Amino acid sequence: MAAGVTADTGAEDTSARMLVPVGHTVGIKLFARGVVVVKLSDGGTPAKECGLQTGDVIVKCGGVSVTSTEQFQALLQKNGDASTDLQVRRDGDSMTLAVEPARNDDGVYCIGAWIRDSMAGIGTMTYYDPATGAFGALGHGITDVDTALLMPFSNGSILPSTVKAVKKGEAGAAGELRGDFDLSRDLGDLYANTDCGIFGTMEAEDYDPICEAAVPIGEARPGPAVIRSNVEGDTVGEYEIEILKVVSNAVDGRELVLSVQDRDLIAATGGIVQGMVVSYNRDNTGNP
Repeated sequence: MAAGVTADTGAEDTSARMLVPVGHTVGIKLFARGVVVVKLSDGGTPAKECGLQTGDVIVKCGGVSVTSTEQFQALLQKNGDASTDLQVRRDGDSMTLAVEPARNDDGVYCIGAWIRDSMAGIGTMTYYDPATGAFGALGHGITDVDTALLMPFSNGSILPSTVKAVKKGEAGAAGELRGDFDLSRDLGDLYANTDCGIFGTMEAEDYDPICEAAVPIGEARPGPAVIRSNVEGDTVGEYEIEILKVVSNAVDGRELVLSVQDRDLIAATGGIVQGMVVSYNRDNTGNP
């Protein structure tokens, strides 16, 4: 869950950082730095013989920086069956492996590795900072679907998106929002993919959902709160929840224990789906 939480302090604090709690989906395009090895072919292959492993990131081939799967394949064809150096990143370390490509039945030089250079999908924007134009989304990193490893970041962007369907959450498993995004225009640029989420910058006039009022950020605490999410179409709704417990410094980042109170939200999503944004607490008087 992407959770941007701000708390009511009971008094105005003009020095607090002000953020817009967004809760609206965006399309995401992310391109890797190099290509990620997501699977090795069965049997004896050049990739296995040279020591290549699933999860490795190939950043250079024959001394040339690798920028895409197509370009990497073109480099293999150019080098033919000659031994070729691959510069690889593995668990934060750099190493060089020598691979000898083999020609397959179609006459194409291959090494026996499935690779990926990008991903696309939808996620939820957590917050927008009107002072800097920066935003955060997802609340977790973008990982490769096959290796479950964080995608090495080169560049990326966000695009307009709407929700078309919801996979309902069940006990022990959060659901997910499913939708479409518009490939015809970018809203903003990404600059990081981290374990805490993706981050980027955008202009306020490019995206209507971030034109809501900013609120001061603060520490989460038990009590009534609101979830913001567009669980259908393009409209962000607010749904009542209760923060039952705050787990400080949780290893997995799951710091809030929540109880969903809103019957409409339960009916639509089963409770919680990935990407919902907890936007603010209320004090005991009910003041926002």
